[in-house]
Amino acid sequence: MVSAPTTALDPLELLTVGRVGVDIYPQQAGPLKDVATFAKYLGGTATNVAVGAARLGRRSAVLTKVGLDPFGDFVREALVGFAVDPSYVGTAPDLNTPVVFCELDPPEDPALFFYRAPIAPDLTLGDDDVPWDLVHDVPVFWITGTGASVEPSRTTQLAMLKHRGRPEPDSERYTVLDLDWRPMFWPSIDEARVEYDAMLDHVNVAVGNRAEVEVAVGTSDPHVAAERLLARGLQLAMVKMGGDGVLVATPEATRVVTPHRVEVVCGLGAGDAFGAALVHGLLSGWDAVRCAEHANAAGAIVASQLACADAMPTLEELSSLVARQGGTA
Repeated sequence: MVSAPTTALDPLELLTVGRVGVDIYPQQAGPLKDVATFAKYLGGTATNVAVGAARLGRRSAVLTKVGLDPFGDFVREALVGFAVDPSYVGTAPDLNTPVVFCELDPPEDPALFFYRAPIAPDLTLGDDDVPWDLVHDVPVFWITGTGASVEPSRTTQLAMLKHRGRPEPDSERYTVLDLDWRPMFWPSIDEARVEYDAMLDHVNVAVGNRAEVEVAVGTSDPHVAAERLLARGLQLAMVKMGGDGVLVATPEATRVVTPHRVEVVCGLGAGDAFGAALVHGLLSGWDAVRCAEHANAAGAIVASQLACADAMPTLEELSSLVARQGGTA
């Protein structure tokens, strides 16, 4: 049974900002040129995080835009089906809703082919699209590095961060930067580093893999990168290390949380599931290690399936896997 959409009497707990689109997944493995049939799914990093959090019982919404086309209708209807509030999905009438083709070759690290020209609607967010009161007040505000790749989204996203202000320690409010490094969206690493640097002044949580932290703070060494992120005033840094687990760093302690071993069907979406479970843990008041244990489990569950949004785990599935692996249930 689909949950009812969020209402004014049921305030949002999470607002994500950024990519939305339609993922076109092959129904056979191997080179894309040899694939005979495809299926479409809801996709996009910020959207998947909102869907994953909703699957875990959190009241979420995504601030984004679609085109004035049937795929835009699909996005809105899919969000409602996943119990994500679609109220902040705008329309760019002269642009198309993005589609992304995935090549499952290899499945652990599939190639992605983005169709977002001349610009994706989600990168045209401006001041008039922003629910400023919600940005300021929502318990978890989630942004991505991709959102800073071009104008006008770059300026709008930074304005939202400044409007919200960096949450105080122990305030139970979180502004999360998903580093989300996609080199095809940027003219250079140097330009990206400037924009990441500006955003880091306003967030208190950052999440990324080795390549992403290298872009943000100049090193792929997880421990050094975490130290540099904390030195910027963050309260939590998580560096995803693939098969080596995730490095969890707070001003008090640093620890590596081991991964869950699964047979990978499609590696896409695992990081978004990680983010959704992290959001749930933050809102639940869990410590950083427990958050990471559940985030690792969520990523493993999604990596063992083809889709992203459709594969997001329930809290029961998540807790069961963590318990079986000896984590904190």
